[in-house]
Amino acid sequence: MSDAFIPRHSSPEYSAPHHSPPSYPTYPTYPWQQPPAPPARPRMPSHPPLGHHSDLRLLRTAYRWQRRVATLTALGYFVLFLLLSAFAPSFMTATVSGGLTMGLLLGLLQLPVTCVAIAVYEYTARHGVDPIADRIRRQAELDTGRGAAR
Repeated sequence: MSDAFIPRHSSPEYSAPHHSPPSYPTYPTYPWQQPPAPPARPRMPSHPPLGHHSDLRLLRTAYRWQRRVATLTALGYFVLFLLLSAFAPSFMTATVSGGLTMGLLLGLLQLPVTCVAIAVYEYTARHGVDPIADRIRRQAELDTGRGAAR
């Protein structure tokens, strides 16, 4: 066999062609050409990401206090009524006026106390929790808008 039949690309000194960088300049070569624009840097928000925001902790704390106050108002009165019924029967059977006993009066006051607990819950929501939630919502909308603009 002769060496003429061996393909050249199988020889050990053969290497794959290299792709060299372009031979033309990447800068403007003519004075009337505008220089290439620098790549746009994304604007970073001036506040930390929403997940690590202190407003979320503030919102959780305000909401927790709101639930506790409303729950303890309604349940506390009911538990007081039950304890008085169990351990102070003479107080609960005392007559207030006519045929109205103290136990019946306290039982009828359960409805207004529950309404007061609802009113306190709504007041604290409107003045304490909702402004924080609205601020977080607006900030999230701004962050979403910035993310879509990128």
